[in-house]
Formats: sequence, structure tokens, C-alpha cells
Amino acid sequence: MGLVAGVDFGTLSVRVSIFHHERGRLGAATAEYALHRTPNDPDQATQSHFDHLRALQTAIPAALANSGVAGRDIEAIALDTTGSSVIPVDSAMQPLSEYYLWCDHRAWREAAEITRAAHESKLEAIDWCGGVYSSEWGFSKLLHWLRNNPEQRGRFGSAFEHCDMIAATLCGVKRPQDAMRSVCAMGHKWLWNPRWGGWPSEEFLVGVDPLFAGVREKLQGRYATSDQLAGRLSAEWARRLGLREGIPIPVGAFDAHWDAVGAGIRLGDVVNVIGTSTCIIGMSDAVRLIAGVCGVVPGSVYPAMTGIEAGLSATGDIFDAIAKRAGTSVAALSEGLDRYHAGQTGLLRLTWDNGDRTVLVNPELGGVTLGWNLTHTSRDELFAAIEGTALHTRVILDRMEEGGAPVRRVINGGGIPQRNNVLNQVYANVLNKPVLVPGGDVTSLGSAIFAFMAAGTFDSLEAAQTALCPPHRTIEPEAASAAVYGELYAHYRKLYFALGAPDSEPAAIGNVLPQLRRIAERARQKDTR
Repeated sequence: MGLVAGVDFGTLSVRVSIFHHERGRLGAATAEYALHRTPNDPDQATQSHFDHLRALQTAIPAALANSGVAGRDIEAIALDTTGSSVIPVDSAMQPLSEYYLWCDHRAWREAAEITRAAHESKLEAIDWCGGVYSSEWGFSKLLHWLRNNPEQRGRFGSAFEHCDMIAATLCGVKRPQDAMRSVCAMGHKWLWNPRWGGWPSEEFLVGVDPLFAGVREKLQGRYATSDQLAGRLSAEWARRLGLREGIPIPVGAFDAHWDAVGAGIRLGDVVNVIGTSTCIIGMSDAVRLIAGVCGVVPGSVYPAMTGIEAGLSATGDIFDAIAKRAGTSVAALSEGLDRYHAGQTGLLRLTWDNGDRTVLVNPELGGVTLGWNLTHTSRDELFAAIEGTALHTRVILDRMEEGGAPVRRVINGGGIPQRNNVLNQVYANVLNKPVLVPGGDVTSLGSAIFAFMAAGTFDSLEAAQTALCPPHRTIEPEAASAAVYGELYAHYRKLYFALGAPDSEPAAIGNVLPQLRRIAERARQKDTR
């Protein structure tokens, strides 16, 4: 019948969509789960594996009901998740703690230690993740857990990314060594690559910290791209979810990589998956290492291509924080932003509120807003934050092109571009390129495409994308605004490296604030003409 379930585990909820191979999305449902933070440590962000499972058990039957589809007719299910979201387990696959969610930055010290050790030992793997290891990634989070949970160390059997853990659970896997692991997840976040036999050596890991002794062996297993199967749905989970036992489950991946597939990515495209954070996904037909870009991994997007990942550690989270401080919502605060001109506010916003993911890879940074005066409003700050995320994206795309990965098309995917035309226009103006936006919601579409591939419905990813991806609408850059942003970008780039890189040479930044005022004055004059 050509029916599959595509599952997307986001930061705050899971979304399940039922797709038909010709009619597209028939229906969907979501179920929320808690994000655990503490005022005592703003870097902490955790979630419960069991909360995820309960949400999935709620969302799948609801999606089936909304679609008018019987569970027995679903031919495959595929699952993507956030990442790096890491959970330690025992030898029977039972969680030993909650997930360290992707936005958990407690391991920034551990990340710095891994980076320093990698450069001292000339570890090849560090070049493949841009030269800096991140607190958002697997080994740093695992080391933080090992250091801070001494009573649990004796039970430690392995650690899993969320996408691999959820697939293994649904397939009924009972031992870590029997679980399939995602090349996408482990390549981008865990220094894994077959070029050096999979993992960095035991000598290197133990040199970082003796607590890593034996971890390399506990992470061994079968590694595969998403055109391979993680397994088949177990009888237990078929009963719990109302699906048919034995349907295929492909090896999972990170949500951004599959969202890029759902947004219609092709060779030469960059997809900005803009949500709570931004993941910037590209592909190359050759292996090119790019300094400061957080992952170059063969097979992580298209199995036959080299995937490239970069991004911003916070985007929608920043917009939400600005609105909350103002006692309102982003939607309400956004009213009237379509009347703002480029540079009008006189504010320049470096969007480091949750650190820098690319290209500085520095979690210790904080948000910076320059140019304040006594009349600025929270709406002004929101517009400056939108401009700031676009300017940061331009820094990243410039770095990618300098590294030999040409950007022919820019696609704004994710949830925010679907409902924020101001953001899309600002991005087109800042990047001075046409920005394509999918004509419909593509959340969980990437999962559905890989589910169809597992079911054998389509002969290729390209064929599945042609059949299922919505057409794009195009936002063209506005010449006058693009010129203003070209001027602003010179200041932004100067400040980005001068303030963000601890070893940067002193830069002449004393002219930035006066220039911001002049740009703002010119922009405001447009309203008086």
C-alpha cells in the first residue's frame, strides 16, 4: 500500500507522520516530553529515555487515527533524533542516567582537554571535526558523566546516541554489542572514521583521562549508513505501538541531516535547518576538510556523498528568550518587523547566547549586543537577533566555500522559516543570494523517505525526494538592503573573530559603534522620504 511512519524526536516533542508514497503526508501527531534544566547550572539540559518512549506510544496511535490508517498497513518506520544526545547504559541496555541533550554544555572543560590532547598528539581525527572538539559531542559528555558518577562506573556497559538507542529499543536489542550505530551520529560527534580503524587509539583516549580505559572496546559494534537496517520491529514494541511485528527500521540519523533530505537537498545545496538552534547541512562528492566546520563525514546525509555539518548553538532559543524577558511571545513581538529596514536599529547582535558551534567552536562565549541607546525596544533587539543569526550564517558559508564546498543554493528548512517571512528576507539580503523555502512542512519527511527506502518503495533517494518533497518558493535579495548588510558584515566579521577567538590579534574595533549609528541613521531616513 506504500505507507510508512516517519518519526522526528525534537528538543521538546516527538512528531510522527504517516506518509503515502504518492499522496504524501496523510496525518500527523505530536507528544511532548520534559526538558530538565536547573537554575544552579545553566549548562545542564537532560531528558528521560522513558519519557521519549511514552511520548512515542502516545504519538503513533494518534497519528494513525488522524491519518485513517490501520497500524497493520505500515510497511516501515524510521526515526531521527537530536544529537549529540548521549545516554550511558549498562550491559543489558538499561539507562544509567538521563540523556545529556545536545544543548547540555556541562562538558566544556572535557571538550577543551580532548582538543588540547588531540593537537599535542597530532590526532588526525581532530582535523575532521574542524580542529576543535565540542562540549556538545559524545566523548566530552561521556567523560563528564564518568567523572561525576563514580558510583555508576562499575555498571557502565556502553554509551549511545539517541537515534541508535531508540532504534535498538524498538528492535528488541538487549546487548550493546548487538546494536547498529549510525555513521551520521558517530562520525560527526565521536571522532569515528574507518580511515583510522574507527576510533582514536586506546593510548590517546587514556591519555586524555584514565577513566576512558576500555571505553573504546565498549563502543565497538556495527556501523552503517541509513540505507542499511538497524533491525526489525520487535513483537513487544509492535504491540505497544499498534504496528505490525517485523517491519524494517533503518539505521537512524540526526534530525538536521534527515530534515535536509526532506527539504530537497542536492549536491551544491546548503540547508539551514532553523529551529531552536540552526544546523547547516551540505554535501560534497569529494572529501574536503574545512577548518572550524564541525563535521565532514562520508555517508552522513546521502550514503554515497560526504556530509558537511555546521551550525549555530541557538537561534529560536534566542528569539524566545528575548520575548520572555519582554513578557510576551515571539509572535507578538514580531508584529511590525516587516517595516524594519536593514541596519535600522543600530544594534549589532553576536548570537553567542548558547556559545559558538561554528566556526570558533567555543562554548564559553556569551551573547553580545552593541549599539544600545535609551530608546531601543525589545522588538529592536529581536530584529537585530534575526540579523545576527543571518550574519553568523554568512561567516559559516564563507568558510565552507573557502574550504572548497561551493554553495550554489541556500534552502531555509526547519520550523521557523515556515512561519517567519521576515527572517527569510533578512537571510536573502544578508547572504545576497536567493533563499529557497520548502512550500510545506517537511518535519519528519526525511524520516519517511528513509522508511520508504527501507521498505523498497523507491529505487533511490533522489526518486523519493522528487515524489515527496514540496516545491520551493524563492525569496530574492533586495539590492539596497544587501548593500547595507555588506557594510554591516565587515563589522560583524571583525568583531566575530576579535571578540570570539581567545588568541586573536588585537583588532581595531573602535570605529564599529560610530559606524552602527551612521548606518541606523541612514536607514531611519528612509521612513521620512
